[in-house]
Amino acid sequence: MGTRKMNIIIWGFIGILVVVVWLLGPVTQAMAETMKYKFLGNVTKREDVPIGDVEGHLVGLTVIDGVAVFENGEMAPFKGIVAFDIIKGVGSFDKYTTITFGDGSKIISKLRGTTGVTSGETASSAALAGELIKGTGRFEGIKGTATTSLRILPPEKGELGGKRVGECTVTYTLPAK
Repeated sequence: MGTRKMNIIIWGFIGILVVVVWLLGPVTQAMAETMKYKFLGNVTKREDVPIGDVEGHLVGLTVIDGVAVFENGEMAPFKGIVAFDIIKGVGSFDKYTTITFGDGSKIISKLRGTTGVTSGETASSAALAGELIKGTGRFEGIKGTATTSLRILPPEKGELGGKRVGECTVTYTLPAK
C-alpha cells in the first residue's frame, strides 16, 4: 500500500509539472520584443548584367552602406548586400543586412522583397520581409523576423544608385540567460 501512495504522489507531481510547462510555454512566445529603426543608405558598389531578353532587364548585385537610428536613440552602421532581378526598375531581390552596434554586437538578417516604380523612371519603393539569421554579442542566439519599407531616391550625378530611406521593424526573442 505504501508503494501505491508513492506512485500516486510521483505521478501527481509529474502531472503538475506537465501542466506548468504547458502553461508557461506560451509565455516564452509572448515575451518577444520589438525593435524599430529608420535608416539611410548609399550604394557603394554596383554590378549590373543586362539579360537581353527585353529592354531594361538586369540582374545584379548592389552593396549599400548606411546608418540605422533606433527608437531608443541608439545609432549603428549597417551594410546591405542586395542581389536583384529587375526589368525597368521593377522586380525582386534578396538582401542580407548586417547591423554592427557600438559595443560590437551584430544582427544579420536575410530579407526578400519586391520593388516597383512609383514616379518618374527611377524613383521607386520596396517592401521586404524575412528572418534574422544570426546575432553576436548581446544578440547571441537571436531569433525573429524583420519587415522593411523603403523609398529609393533617383540617383544624383555620379552616384552608383539612389539613396535608400526607410523604416524597419524587428520582432525577436533572445535565449534565456
